[in-house]
Amino acid sequence: MTQRPNILIIQADQFAPQAAALHGGPARVPALEALAERASVFTNAYCNYPLCAPSRFSMLSGQMPFSIGAYDNAAEFASSTPTFLHHLRLAGYHTSLSGKMHFIGADQLHGFEQRLTTDIYPADFAWLPNWETRSQNWAPIRDSVERGGVSAYNMQLAFDEDATFQAVRKIYEYARSPEQPFCMFVSLTHPHHPFLAPPRYWDMYEDDALPGPTVERLPDDAVDPHSARAREVIGVAGSDVTTEQSRRARHAYFAAISYFDDKVADLLGALDASQILDDTAIVVVSDHGEMLGERGLWAKDCFFEWAIRIPMIVAPPGAGPSIEVETPVSLLDLFPTVLDLAGIDHDDVEGTSMLSPGGGSSDVVAEYSAEAAIAPAVMIRRGRYKYIHCDADPPMMFDLDTDPHELTNIADDPDHHAIRVELEGAVDERWSLSDVDTAVRRSQKERAVVSDALLIGEQTSWDHQPRPDYSRLYVRGRQGGESADQRVRVPAKDYPWP
Repeated sequence: MTQRPNILIIQADQFAPQAAALHGGPARVPALEALAERASVFTNAYCNYPLCAPSRFSMLSGQMPFSIGAYDNAAEFASSTPTFLHHLRLAGYHTSLSGKMHFIGADQLHGFEQRLTTDIYPADFAWLPNWETRSQNWAPIRDSVERGGVSAYNMQLAFDEDATFQAVRKIYEYARSPEQPFCMFVSLTHPHHPFLAPPRYWDMYEDDALPGPTVERLPDDAVDPHSARAREVIGVAGSDVTTEQSRRARHAYFAAISYFDDKVADLLGALDASQILDDTAIVVVSDHGEMLGERGLWAKDCFFEWAIRIPMIVAPPGAGPSIEVETPVSLLDLFPTVLDLAGIDHDDVEGTSMLSPGGGSSDVVAEYSAEAAIAPAVMIRRGRYKYIHCDADPPMMFDLDTDPHELTNIADDPDHHAIRVELEGAVDERWSLSDVDTAVRRSQKERAVVSDALLIGEQTSWDHQPRPDYSRLYVRGRQGGESADQRVRVPAKDYPWP
């Protein structure tokens, strides 16, 4: 084993843990279940922003999204913001990324020494929301639900196949240089919509055996203002998708989770075959969840459990014990956890290492200021209670022990007045939401000017363009006293090495 362990972080996109068999759902995940047998499984893990880019920026930096200007999916991630990848490089790690990270801006590395693939979403300000006009520049998610089903091939599948292939090849390359520890981030796009699944995975499930939403579409007069706006963004405000469309989209989603699980198996298999599995810490996580038709909502963009809960599995090097941890944790805790795994001291981060006693933070906090908002919204989970606050909307509070489906808003219940006052005080102590509101609106206007201007004249793409040197991968040549064939070989596990 190297002096510091290797670290492999595998990230899904829009993976609601409630859907997976590991957490009692229908989606089969044998690779994740096998990993869980030697890992800590956090059953109350959350993202800190239910949207891709802000969630990822917060996760990598160990800072809350508002504090780093990560307001939406078109917010630039500042190059001056340290990530845990920077700390790992300072400690001697090689850092690499294969797959999606949704970086916005000219810096497409943020501490990664090497990116093995391009990204799948735009790196510019194309997806900029506008609170004044309530406009958006993309098709409503309803289209993905209505077209859900079986697909032999599609862009998302092609991307994940490439990201996994590049990552597996990089694992074998790392195995040839065991003297330097590595941190590799493999970030796949499944099971994010569009709700499409290859036939092999679709056929793993029978429609009659798949459950529908736990909570069906709520009546219009029972929907909170934020959910009403989310329905508009999704495209289901006036009418819902059909039962058949919902069923097919859910079927494809469960199948896509099994596809992701297979990719996890490929990555862990490469670690095992190259004999570095026991030297490698493994983390499996998602950036946020998926409403999947619950309450008549799809995608994310809200603070309900299906949108904001994530899978979180942390396996230290070697064969550790299987531990189920109920203490709430969040992606904010990943920064100190990774540095703890690497044996690196860390200060001034908001999260708490999941390797510490108790395994996470007492409070889980989250923020939102994207398309479904008209003012910044925040959430605190403290113990059994979840409190949601937005200056533009009535407050919501739920007792997750007695009301896990969040159907009864107890914010105005006299019996819960004390805990509401306590959580209101926590909001006021942590956030100045009027200042955040001003900053978001100013940022939207400034980015709109930049975005429009950059469409005029010569255009320079910020998208990452990997440029592999294939002469170092495949081409035989003079290698001093060692042949190329010998140099690129990796011993096969359980077979003699000549």
